Amino acid sequence: MKNQNIVFVAITFALAFALAPVTKAAPGPVQLPPPAPGPNAVNVSNSALVPPQSTIITFDVPGAGTGPGQGTMPYAINPAGAIMGPYLDASNVYYGFVRDPNGVITTFNVPGGGTGPYQGTQPTSINPAGTIAGTYQDAGGTYHAFERDRSGGITTFDVPGAGTGPGQGTIPENINPAGTIAGIYRNATLVNHGFVRAPNGAVTTFDVPGGGTGPYQGTAMGSVDCLNSGGAAVGPVFDSNDAFRGYVRAPDGTITVFDVTGAGTDSGQGTYPTGINDSGTIHGFYVDSSNVYHGFVRAKDGAITTYNVAGAGAGPGQGTVPYNINAPGAITGPYIDGSDVNHGFVRAKNGTITTFDVPCAGTGPGQGTIPNCNNPMDAITGEYIDSNNVAHGFLRTP
Repeated sequence: MKNQNIVFVAITFALAFALAPVTKAAPGPVQLPPPAPGPNAVNVSNSALVPPQSTIITFDVPGAGTGPGQGTMPYAINPAGAIMGPYLDASNVYYGFVRDPNGVITTFNVPGGGTGPYQGTQPTSINPAGTIAGTYQDAGGTYHAFERDRSGGITTFDVPGAGTGPGQGTIPENINPAGTIAGIYRNATLVNHGFVRAPNGAVTTFDVPGGGTGPYQGTAMGSVDCLNSGGAAVGPVFDSNDAFRGYVRAPDGTITVFDVTGAGTDSGQGTYPTGINDSGTIHGFYVDSSNVYHGFVRAKDGAITTYNVAGAGAGPGQGTVPYNINAPGAITGPYIDGSDVNHGFVRAKNGTITTFDVPCAGTGPGQGTIPNCNNPMDAITGEYIDSNNVAHGFLRTP
């Protein structure tokens, strides 16, 4: 992303993978030592920001770094409550982890993962069976795909046509209950293309009309929930000016492109779907002509509703940034206030919005609470960035 005001390039794997040659956590100033590793159960039922009975548990993966931009980065939670994601160690190398519903954490590496800064294993999705999909970056900076079953067995693959140079390769974003994987591959000229990989290993590639042919342009994919059980996939397509439009690809391959009214048309602006549930409801954000983020929900019939979280900032790089929609239709993600601080929100299917902050989350620019995923039981996982710019995991249960 050329627009440095868009703060989630460094935080959201989907957006970073779509637009940048490597994935990095954003560094920040060194201040006080970080809080002691968890897990630490914190009852926040008296908080005005969290409804009664809600509980937040924080945790750190053993081996996670404690320097700025390092730490534990939960990305998804499945219906059983298993959480997974990457962690970044003290040498700035990525590794994968999965935390079972009882809190037991298992770490893993994909063979072939590089050990240089910002190389290694980056899980992106987990399905109800506990199968994890993700990408690993080798010592040469090339991305490759992997699938890890519940017992720890790992299968790697590359999409035909994926490049083999730095920043190129295969980047899965989501695995659905059937084991179908959706993501992008980046070719030798750094152009993005979409792919869907069936459980038997058969790969279908596709390009959305209107995609640019320059580096990091073309067909991108949404995030952790961008592929539903029926095989419908959503994401943005980046044009030759680096503006983006939304698309939905039906299971039969039919592609529909759409725009949210009010979305900007310049570089770094447009409509960005991040996910779709089994009812066919699409959600995501749009960036307006002032580079402010807003949320949207698109019904199966194409009707679009837009919304903003109260307290969201109205400056460039600020606003409402939905990340995930669960089966009942609840949406979660962060909103960025006028001081560039992240806070969590949940939007119920009826439009009611609840906001929350993780205790110990930092209050400086780029810090705060970043929900990434909610499961059908409304459990939410994500990360919070402390005052030292270190990432820690959290689990919020209703």
